[in-house]
Amino acid sequence: MELEGKVALVTGASRGIGAATAKLLAARGAAVVVNYLQSEKAAREVVAAIGAEGGRALAIKADVREREQVDEMAKAAEKAFGPLNVLVINASIGFPVKPFLEYPWDAFEAKLLGEMKAAFNCCKAVVPGMVARKSGSVIAISSGLSRHPGQGFCAHSSAKSALDAFIKSLALELGPSGVRANAVAPGLTLTDATSFLPAEAKEASARATPLKRNGLPEDIAGAVLFLASDASRFVTGQYIPVSGGIMML
Repeated sequence: MELEGKVALVTGASRGIGAATAKLLAARGAAVVVNYLQSEKAAREVVAAIGAEGGRALAIKADVREREQVDEMAKAAEKAFGPLNVLVINASIGFPVKPFLEYPWDAFEAKLLGEMKAAFNCCKAVVPGMVARKSGSVIAISSGLSRHPGQGFCAHSSAKSALDAFIKSLALELGPSGVRANAVAPGLTLTDATSFLPAEAKEASARATPLKRNGLPEDIAGAVLFLASDASRFVTGQYIPVSGGIMML
């Protein structure tokens, strides 16, 4: 699963799953664009870590919900490294965790629109070039909650379900042009985004998981690497749980 000569854009890559993915893709030979919105220091640390291992990376600030910023990021990425071969849609769109009966529409709408605008904008900026070259891989970070919702996660589950459907549509439409699209669905993964969960909830999830632990960002990055590489050249339109077996399809 080598990526020599490939260029990858990873959105929301300053921390957590995004940072682990950027580092792993770079370690396997890809030049990597580390997208961030607010965490500039963390993004530059990811770039520095990649450079220290002999890899190539560049940090670019952009709000992926804003089309103009995404287009400018894609242009800067291609200017620095060449045509983009891999797009990892990972940027986290925040949301409150609360029951539906207490959920305000504004917060629900912001999550759904933010999730889909991020995916739509990035694909609009990157996919046409992939189609022209008849090669490319789009990988969206979904969630196990898109198939099995959890208490308080109605907005997140709905948004990720929409993302799953979007990816399947891309796979169908872009397949004849040699462009693949897949979704990776993490289970409970130990990142900043899940730090609010109480320890007992994490322990309960680990006990319920056949592999008897919570996920790590590196676990998810490994699945992304597979989908980014030619090892998965006949895989498209798939929803791949990376959950230690807590979800079995």
